[in-house]
Amino acid sequence: MDLNSKNIQLQYEGFCKTPSLWKNAEIFDLQQFHFNNNSTTTFEGELPENLRLGKRVERFVSHQLKQDLTISILAENIQIQQEKITVGEIDFILKENQTPIHLEVVYKFYLYDEKSGEIEIEQFIGPNKKDSLLQKLTKLQKQQLPLIYNKNTEQLLSKLNLNAIEIEQKVLFKAQLFLPYNCEIPELKQLNSACVKGFYIPFNDLQILSKYKFYIPSKINWLQEIQTQVNWLTFEAFLPKVTTIIEQKTSPLCWLKQPNGEDQKFFIVWW
Repeated sequence: MDLNSKNIQLQYEGFCKTPSLWKNAEIFDLQQFHFNNNSTTTFEGELPENLRLGKRVERFVSHQLKQDLTISILAENIQIQQEKITVGEIDFILKENQTPIHLEVVYKFYLYDEKSGEIEIEQFIGPNKKDSLLQKLTKLQKQQLPLIYNKNTEQLLSKLNLNAIEIEQKVLFKAQLFLPYNCEIPELKQLNSACVKGFYIPFNDLQILSKYKFYIPSKINWLQEIQTQVNWLTFEAFLPKVTTIIEQKTSPLCWLKQPNGEDQKFFIVWW
């Protein structure tokens, strides 16, 4: 297996092992989709090396759906257009045991920031503060899921012999959550605590970790579980590499290995 194929398989395994961010329909009445078989399989197929993380995840979901004999995919990644202008995209329309389902797929990385809001779902933001969990939930509820009822979607549904009012709507919303370094965080009440994968630390405090070793995975490999057989960097070798990233106002996800061999994921934030 070549390096690209090996990385894709590890990304797929990491995706499969990532839990849903909540259970059932506990957030915004958004019903989580659950696979009947959660066992990790070999990913079959090729992906372009430059395929971004979100589209990569959609391919992984497509593969996983095809492993379930109770599911048939009717359409995927369909752009809905109005007079040649794209008004949105539907991730999947499928049938599960003959029940038609509109499925939207989300995979995110969020950091807990108490100052960002008063309730739990307001307090998780993107690593670069450009997005938030609340913004994504709102977009799902008000833009992405209603697209199935858009008049420009009628032609697609007609070809599939479906009526919009008969279609159930679900989301597959997975996430990795990161908490502030060495801070006490209230117990998560709405979100799945199993999604917590590590911590984050401001760049200016990085010296605290100087006795550890580090690795900087590429963004598509953020999906992976930590791999121990990599070229770990000393703090002195790591610092200039991460400084260059931080200067671009980008918060990288990194892997950390302690002297006792324990490892952990963490973000370094520029803000």
